[in-house]
Amino acid sequence: MVILIIGWTFSVVTDTGYAAVVIAVIIATLMSLGGYYKGDKVALLSAGAKGPIEKKDNAYVYRMVENLCIATGMPLPKIYIINDPAINAFATGRDPQHSSIALTTGAIKELENEELEGVIAHELSHIKNYDIRLMTIVIVLIGVITLLADFFIRSSFHGKRGSSKSNANGILIIVGIVFIILSPFIGRLIQFAISRKREFLADASGSLMTRYPEGLARALEKIAAQSTPLQRTSNATAHLYIANPFGSTKKFLSKSFSTHPPINERVKALRNMA
Repeated sequence: MVILIIGWTFSVVTDTGYAAVVIAVIIATLMSLGGYYKGDKVALLSAGAKGPIEKKDNAYVYRMVENLCIATGMPLPKIYIINDPAINAFATGRDPQHSSIALTTGAIKELENEELEGVIAHELSHIKNYDIRLMTIVIVLIGVITLLADFFIRSSFHGKRGSSKSNANGILIIVGIVFIILSPFIGRLIQFAISRKREFLADASGSLMTRYPEGLARALEKIAAQSTPLQRTSNATAHLYIANPFGSTKKFLSKSFSTHPPINERVKALRNMA
């Protein structure tokens, strides 16, 4: 809807009819389809994940994921390993039939059996609740808004010269600047609102899978105590991980603009479930 409004505004200001609306719809559709079908591969590639592994590659991890999937009636996702000492994990994929889970070597090495099981259950819950599909679409649409804002600015400088167009160009510049300034903030606010709530939901759903909330609570405490950033990550995929992949920080603004709720709040909520 937002993209259509931007396209309509552009068509009215430039007097180009519905061409801008059509272009906006085409761009939004193509980018949404690309994110929907290929977003998981991009996330895995950007994280440096290796796989998918087979049971012979790591029977311990494979059986743990497999057992949880059997217990909950989920199809087995593809399993990837990230060679990184930080304790972290993420899930991706458009639905349970096309999903993947990635675990760092740090998580596999440092977490006890019940703790790693809690982390895996959390990620499987994201898949089961279709959280990844939702966040992938949100990210793609935010990118489209930013792209259209840039298009506004460029079009204003390449429009026809003359007094009849000067006001239109001025409006285009203002509109473009407003959207360029606001779109990152709007995007982040959407991610905060969705991602934080979905993290609490995945914590609760994962605990129902294992019937042992303390396992995930202890895993989160180890992640907070380690506070080690991942070697390869980006803002575009940070929300996918079970905890902030950039490590913990004491800066107020960094905490306020994090896609993850504070770990101490998550641990408290988990222990209240016991």
